[in-house]
Amino acid sequence: MPIRKNERIQLSHGGGGKEMNVLIHDMFFKAFANPILAAEEDAAQLQLCGTTAFTTDSFTVDPLFFAGGNIGKLAIAGTVNDLAMMGAIPEYLSCSFIIEEGFAITDLQTIVTSMADEIQHCGAHIVCGDTKVVPKGCADGIFINTSGIGQIVKPDISVKNLQHDDVIIVSRDIGRHGAAILMARDSLTLESTLTSDCATLWPIVEQLIASNVDIHAMRDATRGGLSAVLNEWAQASNVGININETTIPVSSEVQGLCELYGFEPFDLANEGTFIIALPRSAADKALEVMAQYCHCDQAAIIGNVTDKNPGKVVLNTPWGSSRYLDIPQGELLPRIC
Repeated sequence: MPIRKNERIQLSHGGGGKEMNVLIHDMFFKAFANPILAAEEDAAQLQLCGTTAFTTDSFTVDPLFFAGGNIGKLAIAGTVNDLAMMGAIPEYLSCSFIIEEGFAITDLQTIVTSMADEIQHCGAHIVCGDTKVVPKGCADGIFINTSGIGQIVKPDISVKNLQHDDVIIVSRDIGRHGAAILMARDSLTLESTLTSDCATLWPIVEQLIASNVDIHAMRDATRGGLSAVLNEWAQASNVGININETTIPVSSEVQGLCELYGFEPFDLANEGTFIIALPRSAADKALEVMAQYCHCDQAAIIGNVTDKNPGKVVLNTPWGSSRYLDIPQGELLPRIC
């Protein structure tokens, strides 16, 4: 009783019987194949060594498919990136699906295939998971939870480690994911080539670590964007951060959308953009490494750490004025990740 392409998810696909067994084996096991998963035990047996990073996240993006990705790619990249930002090699992931009755099998296959493709960029494996099917109207299509485990190979990367005169580097242009989600919503019909930056960041982080770049802090700028990360750093390390607006890379599409809807690009979400704080002496080497890998040709120094205005982020504008860059408040966009 193989899965038919025009089939939709039924409650029986989550009932523990034949239909669920076919779904799990013909789709999930086939896409995520590895010996640990294939053992089909109640829990994965893992070999861990040294200090280990462990993270979890849930994904409820609306819409499920957007320019540059979908909820599946987002789930893998989001969890892998959280490990990478701690200097950890992504090794093992769990994956749980909550699927609404009536969800199209073809859409589920697309999502699962994108997950299998994305995880190839970091070498990790999905080793356990769970599938639940809920009645129609009890979920919005599909929700995904992923957890990740990885060995920390670059210790002491922390929000509390910023030091006076560290420089702040952003890996690429900001705000792409939030802007792409906004444009994908049904109410918008703007024509644009803008795509989300959704991507796995371990390959570039691995290169920075291999090059012995001295990283004090590192964070992917997801919900709340650049503003949220910098404010969290300033408060956690009790330092001030000065940022120069003219040095922050923003695409013309994102800038135009922000001007049209009254947003600031600093507040929009990213899913493949990260920020580093490191000694000024290490900045040139970091930029050289980043320029060679993974869409980081726009990497730029955007500011520095100071002992003035502890706990605050100061944005220097192109007109010679300055203002505090506050942490975002309220809801900019519904369900961006």
